[in-house]
Formats: sequence, structure tokens, C-alpha cells
Amino acid sequence: MTSIIDAAVPYRSPEKAISSSSYPADSASGPVDAVIFAGISLVLGTACRQLFNGTRVPYTVVLLVIGIVLGSLEYGTNHNLGKMGHGIRIWNDINSDLLLAVFLPALLFESSFSMDVHQIKRCLGQMVLLAGPGVLISTFCIGSFLKLSFPYNWDWKTSLLLGGLLGATDPVAVVALLKELGASKKLTTIIDGESLMNDGVSVVVFQLFFRMVMGNNSDWGSIIKFLVQNSFGAVGIGIAFGIASVLWLRFVFNDIVVQITVTLSVSYFAYYTAQEWAGVSGILTVMTLGMFFAAFARTAFKGDNHQSLHHFWEMVAYIANTLVFILSGVIIAEGVLSSQKYSYEGNSWGFLFLLYLYVQLSRCVVVGVLYPLLRRFGYGLNWKESIILTWSGLRGAVSLSLALSVKQSSGNSYLSSETGTRFLFFTGGIVFLTLVVNGSTTQLLLHLLHMDTLTATKKRILEHTKCEMMKTALNAFENLGDDEELGSADWQTVIRHISCLRDLEVNPRNGCEAGNLDPTNIMDIRIRFLNGVQAAYWELLDDGRITHSTSNVLMQSVDEALDLVYTESLCDWRGLKTCVRFPNYYYKFLKSRIIPRKLVTYLIVERLESACYISSAFLRAHRTARQQMHDFLGNSDIASTVINESEVEGEEAKQFLEDVRDSFPEVLSVLKTRQVTHYVLNHLNGYIKNLEKVGLLEGKEVSHLHDAVQSDLKKLLRNPPLLKLANVNDLIATNPLLRAL
Repeated sequence: MTSIIDAAVPYRSPEKAISSSSYPADSASGPVDAVIFAGISLVLGTACRQLFNGTRVPYTVVLLVIGIVLGSLEYGTNHNLGKMGHGIRIWNDINSDLLLAVFLPALLFESSFSMDVHQIKRCLGQMVLLAGPGVLISTFCIGSFLKLSFPYNWDWKTSLLLGGLLGATDPVAVVALLKELGASKKLTTIIDGESLMNDGVSVVVFQLFFRMVMGNNSDWGSIIKFLVQNSFGAVGIGIAFGIASVLWLRFVFNDIVVQITVTLSVSYFAYYTAQEWAGVSGILTVMTLGMFFAAFARTAFKGDNHQSLHHFWEMVAYIANTLVFILSGVIIAEGVLSSQKYSYEGNSWGFLFLLYLYVQLSRCVVVGVLYPLLRRFGYGLNWKESIILTWSGLRGAVSLSLALSVKQSSGNSYLSSETGTRFLFFTGGIVFLTLVVNGSTTQLLLHLLHMDTLTATKKRILEHTKCEMMKTALNAFENLGDDEELGSADWQTVIRHISCLRDLEVNPRNGCEAGNLDPTNIMDIRIRFLNGVQAAYWELLDDGRITHSTSNVLMQSVDEALDLVYTESLCDWRGLKTCVRFPNYYYKFLKSRIIPRKLVTYLIVERLESACYISSAFLRAHRTARQQMHDFLGNSDIASTVINESEVEGEEAKQFLEDVRDSFPEVLSVLKTRQVTHYVLNHLNGYIKNLEKVGLLEGKEVSHLHDAVQSDLKKLLRNPPLLKLANVNDLIATNPLLRAL
């Protein structure tokens, strides 16, 4: 057994060798036992997820406790868990760099890819402050506290090494709770985005001090060179991989298997290229790659493919989180209960709690020092949000993996094995304390700060929705009255079994109002209306009515308008005006004789087509959102106000399309031809799927027909109907529409 582990692990510390050899060899054990541990961990994690679903207990805390229990059973008693125990030891002896390479790319890519790009851009300044100067301040504070108050005679480099190691935050439990309680998206984005950047920056800082502790050159020139290479080099590699993969995805048509495989493989390959080949931060590389995908490849996945991609990455992140936190608990238990007791005797437990106070104090210093700037950047930050931001400084798998690498590298003239063991003990303790204490008490803190309550507007909307639910239920019951099989059902018995309708009156109109014309109410309805507009854009993209580039422009206009609902009426058309008119410099450039006439025609037609796509999609999305708003809120004053704002917004778009219809009817004809062709092909695709669903077609027949339709869709995408305009030489000079644009 020992020889198998030795062969599988590149480097093992003396402590681990003693721990492993203390168990009798079992001829029935083998490397496959590692799979048993992974399988049992997933089963236990899934059972706890189901058991604690709906409770306020953070899922990651439960996983950590499970890992500690398993590790305690294996390392702290005389019990031998057999194959399960052997699997635990295999996983516990895995090189920390291998652990990072297996789990971090999936976790980081999923987190960064699922973030809102617009929110990131607005909160980027705050995230950079917390992940840049914030990490340095935290490292210096913790390192200073360690150097001045801990009795281990560590030099400044070693103290700052542990300070940098504890700088990586992991607010998984807090972010999940904030989303569940409906906290502001701004605060969730800041905490989650800071964690992403924080991981990369703290690892770079850790590597810097680790090199210094291990005797490498530590002059200012080498330090600056190291930091620049690791930061800018990682960002550059991430962008390069992002560009290459996005270009690749453009040649993939409606094949979700290939699309998912591209995202998965490129995340791991980018991490390997940065970490092993270029010698820069793989964490920053994958984070940059995920954000690049979120910014430029979000609309490359349409309809069911988009949902399938996110479901896949959610599943990967769930599996990785489950294994990482259970394994973290095992590592903590092994570090505390191993045979090397000397590091934990005496006052070591007291120093652990003292270190926890230092970590919290350093977090307070970071937020307090940066608070004047955090208030002014992005969306700003109030004092309540700053308290939650301070309390969300949890530590997790990254810190544990780094501590494990320190322990594995200890036992030499630069870093003693005792110091490596203490690093692992303190880091594991801090991870456990922050997850249990901070993660479990966040809900109480939110309640004390009154940040978990619904606003008056949202309460009215909720009550109105409940009334509409009652109306919908009554209509459904009445429609079944003539049904031969279901017509004799008793309504009172039905409603007793529908708990969500018990507390409502039978008449859904009694006392149900959507609110008045209070500015706060109007602001909330504007947000809901714009969310409906954005959802309509997604449907238009799925139906082939708009292109990927057009959808990005349209959705960005909604994001920008959402930022202004507090101070202005609906204004999402403002961000589209520049896309439907020619700037003066562009007009003069096209009139110059150096531009070939065919190129002029192409540029004009492309610009007109894009403008028509944008204008027609804008009008259709607003029309859809207005209808949904009217159906939901009826003729209330607040709904009428927002609907009127939407109608005013569409006047310029209508006028533009009328001008194009008068001056270039061919443009609208070609656009409608493309859209109708795409719609018909999609309709045929749905018809084939329905025939398969009802059993009238079998697999081979469905595959043949589906491939034929997909082939036509691919041809339409790559070779769409083109438009040719006559009188190219006089087009710009004579056409009144172009002069007006």
C-alpha cells in the first residue's frame, strides 16, 4: 500500500510518511479506493444538501463537519475504515498543486462565467481595491500581529507568508445566503467578485513571500518583476485563450456537447499553460477567461443550449465544492490529530482563537481604510453593506491548499517541519472558525441590520401576485367544469390541498392593488419592465430575429438603463441612438475617394441592416413587455405611467424604420426574408421533436430530418440573403436618409 501511494504522489513530507506507514498493509487496497472516497463524499454531500434544504445552515459548513468527522475516525482513533480509510489517505496525500489544478479551474470558471458583466464593470473599482490594496493591507496586518505577539520566533518573511496565505477569501456560504434572501445584487457582486480577484492576488503574494522564505532573491527589482509578470501575464494569457475559444465557438453550430467541451477543456488548458508553462498565476488566468466568456460569448449559447451550459457548470461546481470542503475537513482533522502533537500542546489552541480575532480585525482595517473610496466607486457602499462585507471574509479551500503545500515543502534549512505543521493547523482552524462562526451568523446579522426584509413595494407586488394566482386557479377550475373526467371535483377540497392559496380570499380582486405613484413604486416597476424587455431580447435571439452582435448591444442598453431608474424615466433607447445613425466622421470617411465603391456599399448596407435589427427588436421587446405589464397589473396608475414612458421611448425607433421603408425598402425586405426563413426552420424543428415525443417518429428518422433542418439553418447563418443597391457612386450624396442619420 505504501509503495502505491509513494508512486502516485510526486512528493510526500516525512509526517505523511509516518502517518501512512502506521497502518498495516492491506493487500485488498489499491488506488481505486480513492474513487470510493469520492463516491461516498458525493453521496453524503447530496444527502445533507437534501436534508438541510430550506434551513439556514450553510451547506459548506455541513461538508466541512462531515470531513472532520471522517478524518477524526481515520486519524484520531484506532478504527481502520478499510477501503474508505485508504481512500482518505490517498486523497490526503495528494500533492497540493495537483489539488489546485483539479478543482480550481472548474470552480473559478463557473463563478466568473456566471457573473453579470455589467455589474462587474460598475463594481470593478471596488473589487480591485479590495483584491489589490486590500490583500496587501490584510497581509501586512496579520503578519505584523503574528510577528509581534506569537512566541514562535518567526522572521518577518515567515509571518508575512502566513498573512498572505490567509488573504484568500471564500465567501461561498455568504454569497449563497445573500442570493437566497434577496440582498442587493451590487453587494453580492462585490463580495463574489472580490473573492475571485482575491484568490489570484493572494496566491501571487503568497508565492512572492514563499520564494523569499525559501532563499530566492528578494530585492525590489525582482519583486516588482515577479508581480508584474504574474498579474499582467496571467491576464494576457486569459484574454488570448478567451479570444481563441470564442472564435472557435463561432464555427460550432447548435452542438451543445462541443460547446460545453470547449469551455471545460479551455479552462483547464489555460490554467496549465499559465501555471506550469508560463510561470504566472493560473487562478488569475482562469478568472480572466471566465469573465471574457461572460462578456463576449454569453449570446453564443441560445435557448436550451444556454440552460444546458449553465446547468453543466453548476453541477461541476457542486461536485468540486463537495469534494473540496469534505477533503478540507479531513485535512484539518489529520493536522490536529496526527502523531505530531508538539505543535498543538500548551497554548496553541489559544493562539488559534487569537489568530481568528486578528483575521477579523485585519478585515475591519481593510474595509475601514478603503471605505471612503468604496463609497465613491461604482454603485457606492453604505455602512450596513460595509458591515456585511467585513463579516464575509471567510477562508476556504485555496488557503488550505496553500497551507498544505507549505507543509509538504517544509523540513529543510529554510522552513522547519514544525513551522509547516503549525501553518496547516492554524489555517485549518481559521477555515473552520470563519465558516462556522461567520457563515452561520450572517443571516442573524442581516436580520439585525434589517437587510433581509421586503420593501413596501415588493410586498404589494407579492400580494398582488398571490391574488393573480387565485384568479388563475379559479379560471383553471372553471375550465375543467365541462371535462367528463374532472368536472365533478369539489373546489373547497381542492383549495385545502393547495397551501399557497389557503390564506387568500375567493374573490382575488378584493383589496389587491399594485401600488400608487410613489417614486419608489415607479422605480421598482421600471426595473421589472426592463427585465421583461431583456427577457424578450433573449427570445428574439432564440427565434433568429436578431444576431449575436445585435443582442449584445440591446442587452447592454437595458443594463445601462437599469442604473438610471432611480433618477430618470425609461431610457434604454438612449444607449441605442448611436447605433442607428452615422457619425460625421464615418460619413466623411465613406465619401472619400480612397474607399472602393463596393466597400462603401457593404458598409452602408451592414450599418442599415444592423440599425433595422436594433430598432425593430427594440419595438417588439417593448411591445411584449407592455403587454405583460398590462396583463399583470391591469390599468393601475403605476402601470400606465411606465407603459406611457415605454411608448415615448419607441417614437424615434418607429420614425427610423419608416424612413428606411421609404428610402431603402430592399433592406427591410431582406431582413424580413431572413427572419421568416429562420422562423420556418425553427418551426419545422419543433414539429419534428413533437412527432418524436408522441411516438410517431423513431430515432433514425428523427436524426435524418433533424440533420436536414440543421443543415439549412447553418447555411442561413453562414450565407444569408444579400442585398445589392443600385447607383452606388451617388448613394451617399443623394440619399436623404443617410444625410439625416
